[in-house]
Amino acid sequence: MNNNRYDAAYLRLALEWSKLSYCNRRQVGAIVVKDRMIISDGYNGTPSGFDNCCEDENNLTHWYVLHAEANAILKIAGSNHNCKDSTLYLTMSPCKACSKLIHQSGIKRLVYLTEYKDTTGLKFLKKAGVTIKHFDKTLLN
Repeated sequence: MNNNRYDAAYLRLALEWSKLSYCNRRQVGAIVVKDRMIISDGYNGTPSGFDNCCEDENNLTHWYVLHAEANAILKIAGSNHNCKDSTLYLTMSPCKACSKLIHQSGIKRLVYLTEYKDTTGLKFLKKAGVTIKHFDKTLLN
């Protein structure tokens, strides 16, 4: 099996999903795959029932905006699936807070496109034994 081929396909889906975000500053998409089946998806945005505006009048992100990976993991929590031994595809590497959710949910592999400015979350996941792959964007075409 050619992992790069599947990784590229799932990352293209995550990129498409990111376009659903109402955030102006940054749009991030997430896809969770287990046994080659998509079990969840997510994008960064406000919680259910809130206005879809992610930024305040100073263009700063509201504290309550959920990150794409958090949304995807929370969707799984409300389903018949679980994250154990799954792969998370992200358009941007996770922050510290989301890295804890990723590890605790049982995700064992992370594939991402763009590196977030703070790599503490990636270091935490490596220490936790999560396999991490920074995917080359030029392979998406």
